[in-house]
Amino acid sequence: MAEATKHLSMNGGALITDLKGLFTVFRTRRSIAFAYGFMLAFVAFTVFLAFNPSSSNSSSPWFTSIFTTTTTPTLTDSSGSSGSHFSSVFSYFFPNSSSSSSSLPPQINITRSNNSFSQPPQINSQPPSKNNHTQNIDNSDKAKVLHSNTTTISRQESSSVNKTATQSTQSHDKAQALKANQTSTTSKPPPNTPVPTNQSTNSSSLVKENGGKALKNGAEKGLKSNYTSSLSKKQSNETNSGVLVKQSLENTMEALMNCDLFDGEWIHDDSYPLYKPGSCSFIDEQFNCIRNGRSDTDYQKMKWKPKGCNLPRLDGVHMLKLLRGKRLVFVGDSLNRNMWESLVCILKNSAKDPSNVFEAHGRHHFRGEASYSFIFKDNNFSVEFFVSPFLVQEWEMPDKDGSKKETLRLDLVGRSSDQYKGADIIIFNTGHWWTHDKTAKGKDYYQEGSHVYGELNVLEAFRKALTTWARWVDASVNPKKSMVFFRGYSASHFSGGQWNSGGACDSETKPIKNETYLSAYPPKMKVLESVLKGMKNHVTYLNITRLTDYRKDGHPSVYRKHNLSKAERKLTLKYQDCSHWCLPGVPDAWNELFYAELLIKENKMLQHQNQKRFR
Repeated sequence: MAEATKHLSMNGGALITDLKGLFTVFRTRRSIAFAYGFMLAFVAFTVFLAFNPSSSNSSSPWFTSIFTTTTTPTLTDSSGSSGSHFSSVFSYFFPNSSSSSSSLPPQINITRSNNSFSQPPQINSQPPSKNNHTQNIDNSDKAKVLHSNTTTISRQESSSVNKTATQSTQSHDKAQALKANQTSTTSKPPPNTPVPTNQSTNSSSLVKENGGKALKNGAEKGLKSNYTSSLSKKQSNETNSGVLVKQSLENTMEALMNCDLFDGEWIHDDSYPLYKPGSCSFIDEQFNCIRNGRSDTDYQKMKWKPKGCNLPRLDGVHMLKLLRGKRLVFVGDSLNRNMWESLVCILKNSAKDPSNVFEAHGRHHFRGEASYSFIFKDNNFSVEFFVSPFLVQEWEMPDKDGSKKETLRLDLVGRSSDQYKGADIIIFNTGHWWTHDKTAKGKDYYQEGSHVYGELNVLEAFRKALTTWARWVDASVNPKKSMVFFRGYSASHFSGGQWNSGGACDSETKPIKNETYLSAYPPKMKVLESVLKGMKNHVTYLNITRLTDYRKDGHPSVYRKHNLSKAERKLTLKYQDCSHWCLPGVPDAWNELFYAELLIKENKMLQHQNQKRFR
């Protein structure tokens, strides 16, 4: 024990002696004071680093700049990398520091828009937090950057430990930010911000860098949803519009079906006439008043307006479709020829190729022959006219002196009846020839069988003739195939005499407005109506008698011929035409009424078919 103590004492003394020798050396260099100071400073500095590694909160800016990354990250493109030179050293000395991941300098990749007007991205300068979720860029700021600059920003961490969690958090946060601003980022940029040309490319880059396929799908679904919604609204509007149009048509048809089309008034309408005056070469010279020198035109701009409904304007294109493959025949006197020419002109004006509308025999004048036929080649139908002023046969029989005597066979229908009995639509008329002297007096003129009446009242003769016609229709016309119409008597307006005794109407340029000035309803039309009621087959009555009585302004009067000589001019003043009508003019309205009746029949047929379908 004593020896050990002795040995320690000896050794300790030697050590002390050695130290004293060392300090002697320092003392000789005159620097011992400086050495002691340096050593103390080094020890203090090392202790400070050991117990205070997180110095980001230091108030000394220069100190912070050395051992931590700058708060403004270095911006690089996708191919470069930069950061604090001390970061790897710091990680080496303090590998288990809780703040290591948050202290890593974020490397920021910026894929810039090709838009040369893009502004620098605004990046959050807030220092990193101490948790495991790296999020140095605020979500709202990201949204702003994407919104205003369409610049895709993604972050790459150098730490492999927290990389997955960091990217997941960033994708979620970016998705939330984009979701909140989806409309503005995908549909419309903010005001005064240039729209980049490669916005879709940048969006794709963002999705790829963040693994955000769900985000892309969500955006696409949003766009698709918006498009579908817009399309659905458009289709809904179109459907609603279609329903309204259909409802309007149904209401119009319902009104027409419950309306007296022939009780109304004439109104001025500048959209008339239905075809341009002078445009139809098929108008007979007798009716072509404009060409014959008539200068006033207001009579062409009058539309018939029923009191209880609106008369649809004649749609020539639609009527061509209704008549496709059919025969439409007019049978009667020159007033039906007036109506026939009017309809031919209306339909020709609506034909795709007017050159494919022509008279079957190449005729251009429509008086003197027993019948005429206009062919509408493109629509495969014809509009025909058969001359039959009485609807019964004009006859000749031997007189007592051996001469031939003209009579009217009240018991025989017109000779041409077999030629048109199979037509799809037949429009009959008669009336004016029953006012001539021979028929009005009724002496030795009317015949039944071999019997010639010495005298027969004209109304009775008229009834007998119509009864013969009615029996023929009931017996010979198939109601399942043919539609039959009868157009009523057309009023005349001779003033100061009749057609052959100085009657005139050349000074009339306005229609009658006051009903008290209308003529009495013709007794012959009352006879017609009673006959129609007794028929088996249905006949549609176009009762135009009263509506024509208003139109004293619509006759050719003195404008019956073109380029009159002086003698002819005097003759026209003496024999004015106040029975027929100028074209365009009043007969166009008759055809509009005829068209309305066709629409009514078509609607009834469709209703009947629908009822059968749902039974």
